[in-house]
Amino acid sequence: MNVPVWVWVATLVAVAVLLTVDLIIVGRRPHEPSVKESSLWVIFYVGLAALFGGGVWLTAGPEYSGQFFAGWVTEYSLSVDNLFVFLIIMSSFAVPRVYQQKVLMIGIITALVLRGIFIAVGAALVARFVWVFFIFGAFLIYTGFKLVRGGDEDDDYNENAIIRWSRKIMPVTKEYDGGKLFAHVNGRRMATPMLIVMVAIGTTDLMFAVDSIPAIFGLTQEGYLVFTANVFALMGLRQLYFLLGGLLDRLVYLSYGLAAVLGFIGVKLVLHALHENNLPFINGGRPVEWAPDIPTLASLLVIVGILLIATVLSLIKSASTRRATGVSTAGGGTDPVAPTESSTTTAPHEVGRKR
Repeated sequence: MNVPVWVWVATLVAVAVLLTVDLIIVGRRPHEPSVKESSLWVIFYVGLAALFGGGVWLTAGPEYSGQFFAGWVTEYSLSVDNLFVFLIIMSSFAVPRVYQQKVLMIGIITALVLRGIFIAVGAALVARFVWVFFIFGAFLIYTGFKLVRGGDEDDDYNENAIIRWSRKIMPVTKEYDGGKLFAHVNGRRMATPMLIVMVAIGTTDLMFAVDSIPAIFGLTQEGYLVFTANVFALMGLRQLYFLLGGLLDRLVYLSYGLAAVLGFIGVKLVLHALHENNLPFINGGRPVEWAPDIPTLASLLVIVGILLIATVLSLIKSASTRRATGVSTAGGGTDPVAPTESSTTTAPHEVGRKR
């Protein structure tokens, strides 16, 4: 797939415009979006991704279009898994509901920049070294195994090294100052918890990219498709966060579904590496002829099928559990991140969940 420079430039400009519009909307009127507003935005971004995939079909053919859709569905589903941790981070730092959009928006922009760097490095590696696919494949299989083992476990959220470093180099206020990142206290300029939580969202998403980026390279080696699939997966994440809200706790089998997806892509990567093998200690440095390259359409169908099964089984299980415990499903569950009146100004504390 030969992508001209002007297409890259146009894509980056379009992404920048969308992000700028989003920032203006969020910054001008901080609020907690309604279900209707969130739904319309999610539909808009999903429709935009569908139109983009259709454009790839018309300009580059069905094979590359299929690669984009397979990559986008995978990245989007992994992003839904990320929302679990975002919920906990918001609760952990007691972020006021009206400012959670801003936190997510800045965090997503940070994640896009960092993922762009990650994708560039990954694309250079896979283009030059076939053996990288062995590493990516083994890592994804291992990650899937870890998800199966820990799919139902709730662990404490631990601040990563970047957040701890940020706390050390910047004095942080104990309370929020509206949506401001910095505040003046006794004549001293200090960061607010809002800045720290933005760093937490952005860097946490980057850590998730450690498995999601290798996963998408298992579906397409085209850097342009890898980047755009990640962009579309992240762009609607803010609205999806508010749309799903308390429904996330009903996706009890999502981790198992994602584990199956990562395991499948991991096997696909290993088979691809064997098919293109040039390592001297494997088959004498020759490609392994019996190792098939799984077609893109088959990959897309398997991924969508796994996710649909996991979602349906999750909803059935959740409904059964709620009936057994006498909890009504009509209200859509409680909001796990809605802070109490006092939590809007309290200092962040250390509770939560890590993947």
